[in-house]
Amino acid sequence: MLQGSRPRDRVQKIQVIEMLNDPLSNALSKILSYERISKQECVVNSSKIIKKVLEIMQNKGYIGSFEEIKSSRGNSLRVNLLGAINNCGVIKPRFNVKITDFTKFETRYLPAQDFGILIVSTSKGMMSHNEAKEKGIGGRLIAFCY
Repeated sequence: MLQGSRPRDRVQKIQVIEMLNDPLSNALSKILSYERISKQECVVNSSKIIKKVLEIMQNKGYIGSFEEIKSSRGNSLRVNLLGAINNCGVIKPRFNVKITDFTKFETRYLPAQDFGILIVSTSKGMMSHNEAKEKGIGGRLIAFCY
């Protein structure tokens, strides 16, 4: 038998390939997993929707600052984590929601009343569900965070 030919002597290199079927879902799940292992920062892929969702989360105090990193492979975002997220994710399918239906979706996706945010895409741009209630407009549910 040749030296190094035993199965335990072989080392396989495994590359982690990130599937980008839903970039927002990948970004939020990566942020959540880094929060759970108490990391201070996280690097996620960049897009307009991801930036806007992160701005809303930053304004509500769930994440710290974030900055764009430009590279030849595509832009990324470095997000500073505060340890304030218990859970976050994308809402699929993207339900249409009227002003009167916000409470139904709050009970479905958030653990308690006035705890957490639903991120809504409206005709006036992306905003939290509280802002949409104040402005009196509906839209499509994008994500939740608490």
